[in-house]
Amino acid sequence: MNTAELKELWGYLHEHPEISWEEEETTAYLMDFFKTKGLHPVAFQSIPGFYVEIGQGKPVIAVRADMDALLQEVDFEMQANHSCGHDAHMAIVTAVIIRLSQKANKFTGTLRAIFQPAEEKGGGAINVVEEGITDDIDYLYGVHLRPENELTFPQCAPAINHGACVFLWGKITGADHHGARPQEGVNAIEIAYSILQHMQQIHTTPMVPASVKMTHIQAGGANINVIPGSATFGIDMRAQSNEVMDVLKQRIDEICESVSELYGCSIELQMDDEVPAAVIHPEAESHMKRAITDVLGKDQSASAITTSGSDDFHFYTLLKPRIKATMLALGADVTPGLHHPEMTFNHDALENGAAVLMEVCQSHLLTDSP
Repeated sequence: MNTAELKELWGYLHEHPEISWEEEETTAYLMDFFKTKGLHPVAFQSIPGFYVEIGQGKPVIAVRADMDALLQEVDFEMQANHSCGHDAHMAIVTAVIIRLSQKANKFTGTLRAIFQPAEEKGGGAINVVEEGITDDIDYLYGVHLRPENELTFPQCAPAINHGACVFLWGKITGADHHGARPQEGVNAIEIAYSILQHMQQIHTTPMVPASVKMTHIQAGGANINVIPGSATFGIDMRAQSNEVMDVLKQRIDEICESVSELYGCSIELQMDDEVPAAVIHPEAESHMKRAITDVLGKDQSASAITTSGSDDFHFYTLLKPRIKATMLALGADVTPGLHHPEMTFNHDALENGAAVLMEVCQSHLLTDSP
């Protein structure tokens, strides 16, 4: 699979995006693609996506590609859109497997590619773990395009220290009452404001970046003379470590419980999404750094990236601590930015990503890797 074919595959995937949990056609297309190359992909049992492997025995080295696109407005129309680079990730991992399949008879161990759904929803990795696909993995590698304000092409970094994020929905339940008689009930807007005020007093260690904010509130109707007894609100929490995120979650629970007792109302919290902070293994990071240097040269090897963004890749190491994992930060001059509806990148980064991932994988599996 040469560079032209790699870019052609990216082009097809880019033009056929599918949102989280709906990656059925993407799954079918890539599985057929691997079959034409003589490989034997295996579909997941209960979710979209699949895995394909070459070689046999231990160690088991895995590479992961996320498959889903975002649903966003593009040219005034809501549509699936690959603005996070998952189309590139799939093309890169496909190239790694196809190219290394020519060397599989020399492997000492197994190389497995995981094509995972629903990264953007934060639950895809959990479901893959539940499928049992990760039980025997020793090393796991991911890849993600990076914006030009983090890395300039062709630089790469051996790890991405993502932060943790939690999205909560809250519901305040009470009875509406007349604007002339506020003493007859509680004002859900005042309750939400009280929660917001208490949130602003949450303090965690200043050594770890963290934030908590209310990002949604809806209360009341068309009649201004009705005091709303009920409301819904949304909370976005982020922290650069899982330990600090645990503190934030505990404090939000305590605040809502206290405000509920103070006002004599019901406040319910429901988790909408949760993604852990990165758990990077130093051995995996070291292997990746060596691969970057061997492929691109020492001058193009940057230090690990730290970002407040999140990725459900880190559920793998959180749920399976024995896995040694890291994610390649692929300098691709992404502009205007990740998740921007008009996101674009330097397509020459596709070849760099494939070459670096090939090198790190075969360093584990070939005793005399070129």
